[in-house]
Amino acid sequence: MSVKHPIIAVTGSSGAGTTTVMKSFAHIFRREHIQAQIVEGDAFHRYDRNGMREAMKQREHEGMLNFSHFGPEANLLEELESLFVSYGENGTGKLRHYVHDEGESRLYQQDAGTFTPWEDVEADTDLMFYEGLHGAAVTDKVDIGRHADLLVGVVPIINLEWIQKLHRDQNMRGYSHEAVVDTILRRMPDYVNYICPQFSRTHVNFQRVPTVDTSNPFIAREIPQPDESFVVIRFARPKGIDFPYLLTMLHDSFMSRPNVIVVPGGKMGLAMQLIFTPMILQLLDRRARA
Repeated sequence: MSVKHPIIAVTGSSGAGTTTVMKSFAHIFRREHIQAQIVEGDAFHRYDRNGMREAMKQREHEGMLNFSHFGPEANLLEELESLFVSYGENGTGKLRHYVHDEGESRLYQQDAGTFTPWEDVEADTDLMFYEGLHGAAVTDKVDIGRHADLLVGVVPIINLEWIQKLHRDQNMRGYSHEAVVDTILRRMPDYVNYICPQFSRTHVNFQRVPTVDTSNPFIAREIPQPDESFVVIRFARPKGIDFPYLLTMLHDSFMSRPNVIVVPGGKMGLAMQLIFTPMILQLLDRRARA
């Protein structure tokens, strides 16, 4: 954790909706004129797209059938922790970008599925914002979460997460239904061992719970809409949270536990704005005073 160079980390698995959360934070940064260094978790994968395919084939040949991006072996977690440490200490560090699609390919002028060269973080930023799989990861070699000032978990219930992943990978990336299901099954041990434990270390968790039947996510024809769900927001440290204000501003919300507020799914973006704007401004106020 750092006073002069605060770090915000949003963590959640593939298909959980962390990109949507990133957009909510971008609105806050823009409105409050905050210069944020954005860090993409995908950029700290160990292999590019073709390299990952080859690595998976090699692991399968060696009898390792559960090799995935969720686990430490497929990622540069020590390099990610080094970035958190160096940024927290003096606002510096090394990062790169992963080129996801053709649009980004044109932007970076290199093939989709590859990494850009390593580069220095931007100078004189107000804070660093990480979004990816391992913002609060702990292994026998790293403890990334302890370097963050604000940790946010994005955790749809598992059936909804699978539905979102199935629809995204099939409709946007062109994968077959069978290939996506195979990926879900292959990732499960790493999901249990490395993704789930992170949500016990986060300061705030957002869990979207649909109010429609998702019993069999593998045959769902569409993703449940925000208005067909609730969002369960859990605060690890509820002291200082103005729950009466949130209940007033977020209509049809209610408290389910002393540290949990439940809001309509369509109010998730507004809830994030109301909750995180004062938290971020407090971090920047501490930075200004330091």
